[in-house]
Amino acid sequence: MSRVTARRRTLRISPTGTITRPDTLAVEEPLEIRTGGQSLTVTMRTPGADIDLVHGFLYAEGIIDSAEDIVTARYCAGTDENGQNTYNVLDVQLRTPVPITPRPFLTNSSCGLCGKTALDEVRTRLRHPLPAATPRVEIDTLAKLPDELRSRQQVFDATGGLHAAGLFTADGTALAVREDIGRHNAVDKLIGWALRENRLPAHDLLLMVSGRASFELVQKAAMAGIPLLGAVSAPSSLAVDLAADTGLTLVGFLRGATMNVYTGEDRLNC
Repeated sequence: MSRVTARRRTLRISPTGTITRPDTLAVEEPLEIRTGGQSLTVTMRTPGADIDLVHGFLYAEGIIDSAEDIVTARYCAGTDENGQNTYNVLDVQLRTPVPITPRPFLTNSSCGLCGKTALDEVRTRLRHPLPAATPRVEIDTLAKLPDELRSRQQVFDATGGLHAAGLFTADGTALAVREDIGRHNAVDKLIGWALRENRLPAHDLLLMVSGRASFELVQKAAMAGIPLLGAVSAPSSLAVDLAADTGLTLVGFLRGATMNVYTGEDRLNC
């Protein structure tokens, strides 16, 4: 799908004067996720890699355990004012239907959860306990990840308006990078890719994100068996608590040679 950017008129004001010109923006559109024809949730996302997004979302939410749990995933009819399919409704047929409570709101995997309740909720759904002290990662390797991620943000180059997430090996080799208007969607797209590539649990991989480390991103990493999460910006207090509770290495303010290691420093070769 190619509609990840759009052009809009803008008035550019600068010290040298004003000019009217088109600007390139990141597209934000709703994706309604259905299971067996029943609406589950709506998430605001940048179109593209929707199949991976849905796989990753359902996996991180504990609804599926493998790619084989999804029999089909297809776009449903949903048209705009010109009668064109919007590709904004995706229905998934599960191999074994499970009771699902519809979520008629914008997706936030931590909605309704706080403090100890949130930690207990993730702990009960965790499929793959993280291996202790592995993989071992060099500090120099971590320091290079933000630039490696940034170099692969093609849509950000055009718009300046997208988050990114990347999966890397312990030696810093990039396996996959996804961009999206929502940081949680970018991670879901990665997890969905890894699930379909039979790479989960990802006990040997690292997750790097372009923004902050929220509770929901730590949750998704832990559910996918990813032992290390690096973020360019700050984590939240609950994100640190969850990382400590699950044994995940959480690194924030990762900007070149400086970084804050909040949990799991035993995986790092300092």
